[in-house]
Amino acid sequence: MITRMKKLTFLIYHKDYESFLDRIRELGVIHIQERQAGEMNDDLQQSLSQHNQYKDLLKEMSFQFKDKADEQVYTDMSASELIDKYNDLVAQVQSLNQRIPAVDKEISEMNIWGEFSWKDIQKLREAGYCIQFYNCTEREYQQEWESLCDIVQITKAAGHVYFVTISKEPVTLDVEPVSMPSLSLSELQQKRASLAEEQASVKAELQEFCRKYSKTLEHYDQYLQGDIDLIKVRLDGEPQAEGAVMLMEGWIPVDCEQNVRSALDESSVYYEIRDSVKGDNPPIKLKNNWFVKMYEVLTGMYGMPEYTEFDPTFLIAPFFSIFFAFCVGDAGYGLALIALGFFLKKKLPSMRGMMNLVISLGIFTTVIGAIFGTFFGFELVKQEFIPQGIRDLMFTGKIAGTSFDKQMLLALVIGIIHISVALLIKALVSTVRFGFKNSLSEWGWFIVVVGFVTTGTLMFLNVIPKNVSMWAFVIIGGVGAIGIYLLNDLHRNVFVNIGAGLWGTYNMATGLMGDTLSYIRLYALGLAGAMLGNVFNILAGMAGDAAGGGIIGWIVFGLIFVFGHTLNIGMSCLSAFVHPLRLNFVEYFKNSGYDGTGISYSPFTTVENKNK
Repeated sequence: MITRMKKLTFLIYHKDYESFLDRIRELGVIHIQERQAGEMNDDLQQSLSQHNQYKDLLKEMSFQFKDKADEQVYTDMSASELIDKYNDLVAQVQSLNQRIPAVDKEISEMNIWGEFSWKDIQKLREAGYCIQFYNCTEREYQQEWESLCDIVQITKAAGHVYFVTISKEPVTLDVEPVSMPSLSLSELQQKRASLAEEQASVKAELQEFCRKYSKTLEHYDQYLQGDIDLIKVRLDGEPQAEGAVMLMEGWIPVDCEQNVRSALDESSVYYEIRDSVKGDNPPIKLKNNWFVKMYEVLTGMYGMPEYTEFDPTFLIAPFFSIFFAFCVGDAGYGLALIALGFFLKKKLPSMRGMMNLVISLGIFTTVIGAIFGTFFGFELVKQEFIPQGIRDLMFTGKIAGTSFDKQMLLALVIGIIHISVALLIKALVSTVRFGFKNSLSEWGWFIVVVGFVTTGTLMFLNVIPKNVSMWAFVIIGGVGAIGIYLLNDLHRNVFVNIGAGLWGTYNMATGLMGDTLSYIRLYALGLAGAMLGNVFNILAGMAGDAAGGGIIGWIVFGLIFVFGHTLNIGMSCLSAFVHPLRLNFVEYFKNSGYDGTGISYSPFTTVENKNK
């Protein structure tokens, strides 16, 4: 549900403005209404730029280590020192990444000439000998060069001749001398090993630095966000009476009113607290029980409701859970999700809320999977050790006398219920926001859709005779048509209303058919997961038999079984998250008229209060 909000209006003497901001920041419950959205000053621009720098750096640091980040916040260096240290380590790594390939190139060049000492070469040069290194193709090599000086051929490779000239006087050949590395082959190899060792050391230092200080930088970023909020609030104050006082507006949850009044009564600030009126746009704070609260993250992914709308989370929670369980459709996978949720909940306390959601979805999946008779790809309905009475309760097989699967029909029934609930919510929200007289079209569509579906179902089940159902269709259609075609807008001409009603009928008829068929994906995904799980069971069994049975066979069977079902669980859960989310965001929200354009409640507070 949506928490009721009350509007606050302040008038603050300009000299008390800064101290007043500190006081309301300590309260931590007032959502300041932005009055000058888009205004920017130098401080705010610089802080936002720094905030983006922190965010980018945090993302880079997260890629540098694989272990869990250190949860402690260190104060041995400031944010700027931390960034400088990180950049210095990265620069060292990049430098080494460039130097090592350069040394590798020199080693490759010296491998041709082999191992020798440059000191010996230098002694020969000091003794008056001219020594030069050459490389040319075999075609370019000339035998008469050997009459000009002493030539030592080192090697021939890939059609090239590598040789050294030794002479008392400099000689000129038709090829240019080779530029040689300044170190010998062994010295280059030692240098390369030293650089590689230094590279590994710096990389390890960088990884440890990122693991240790990523939480610290995140802490600095939170404080910077607090400074940004403070600057924004300063901008939101509107000067009044030639700048002598500042006007500010905000919102508080109704259950915080008494505490806020007590705090403000102790100050010299004039304030006014009133209920919201039509035209206001209060921020949205959701307040739900422990079960529904787990699903508020899904509502936030789409967008918060407006203040005069319903909170859709209480309907998203059961439907999303059922859709998820339908897509996975395996009791064994549900138990695996429950075990995973409890394990990660203990290992990662910061993800406690998310793991509670995983456990909840695992429970739904276990129940639905048991009803569908699937356990790690095995069809329980075919297992003789399960009592026949229990197998008869499983919802499997075809509908009597037809070729339609029961589970496919169930998916369509759930879809029709989901859409019907959406139409009811749309009619109720329209009545609350615009009044009953201006919502007759929405009520007309709800009566027609739900009435026709109910009557058709009762007729199909032979609960009511055919002639009675025909009269029911006529009466329901007539009542609904009055709202859809004649009274959809009491301020318009009746012929315009009829035209608008016909256009709405076309959209509704084509839209409802496509929306209803969309729910078959629940059945299709569950069927695909069950078939793939069964394939892995067959493969595991065949591989175990091929391994000769016994202990080896069971080991092979276990490896394939675990790997296959782990892969299938991952793919099934991914599909089971995306597609049910789509059914809620598209089919349900479209038919319920939900826009999700509300502003999320974000109180002006300190970093300490945010982290509580």
